[in-house]
Amino acid sequence: MTWAERAGRAEAAVAERHLRRLWGLPGTVLGRSGWPPTPGELWHRPWNYWWQAHLLDCLVDAELRAPAADRRRTIRRLARSVWLRNRCGWRNDYFDDMAWLALALQRAGAVTGRRWRAALRVLLDELRGAWTPDAGGGIWWRRGDDFKNAPANGPAAIAHARAGELDRAAAILGWLEATLVDPVTGLVWDGVRAGSGELERQVYTYCQGVFLGACLELSGVDGSAVGRAERTVVAVAGHCAPGGVLRGQDGGDGGLFAGILARYLALAVPRLPDPAAATARELVLGSAEACWSGATDAPGGPLFGAEWAEPAPSLPAVATDPARDLSVQVGAWMLLEAAATMTRG
Repeated sequence: MTWAERAGRAEAAVAERHLRRLWGLPGTVLGRSGWPPTPGELWHRPWNYWWQAHLLDCLVDAELRAPAADRRRTIRRLARSVWLRNRCGWRNDYFDDMAWLALALQRAGAVTGRRWRAALRVLLDELRGAWTPDAGGGIWWRRGDDFKNAPANGPAAIAHARAGELDRAAAILGWLEATLVDPVTGLVWDGVRAGSGELERQVYTYCQGVFLGACLELSGVDGSAVGRAERTVVAVAGHCAPGGVLRGQDGGDGGLFAGILARYLALAVPRLPDPAAATARELVLGSAEACWSGATDAPGGPLFGAEWAEPAPSLPAVATDPARDLSVQVGAWMLLEAAATMTRG
């Protein structure tokens, strides 16, 4: 079975188990946060805005892999349903959430012909307004907080770069490099408290992925960005992928972290020279092989575990396992789509 076929199986499984109308309304669709769903999840509670953004991004990946009118319709409906579920608006208290939706809508426009100009104007304005001189620059993680972090600044830099705002993207990347990169390992730390200047030195795969993505977007205009990207790939291989498999970070939001890193590692393959490109390719394909091999057969298709190097849970354990989370399943699907891009054609 090819990686494209495996990605297709993952897509079908997520669609079968998670995609449902919003509140039963015709012409709507969202991803339920869990399977089997709790009573709240039947009605799309709690509201995981940024999980839906990554679900949308994966649908775009699938559309690029195997174009289909039905999927394009689903993409349009999902974007509209996010707006509806978000109280008829695009704004959110979390700037990383809005950056992810901006990225997904930018890509969705290219495959559907629907550009979502008003939505992107709102989202990019929010990101511009979140930059302040506190802690030397950067954008806030969320409204009313004193935390600035890689998870917000990385995707914002990518979104600005893709919107043609290269100076703004470069300023964000420069702040990340100066503030959150460990000079010893090359890994990207989580964030900094603006009030105290205290660094949060946790290492998440998510942070490495978004920093790498920002470097890639600026690699054509910033000579140092390629070297930073290469350094990040080497750091990931040395610290975040025991046995050549990207490390998982449980369920909930963490279920998406390694998939995000895999996405940008795959994008690095054609843009970086060897040996960094070869290392990125090995990390994605090695992780994808482990993820697929460890999957459990379940209604609708494969069920993936939160830790790709370990077997997914058997079905009786799903109710208490992170594998029930939409984030975990979308993260694995994202990984398989990344693998498919490197073996296509």
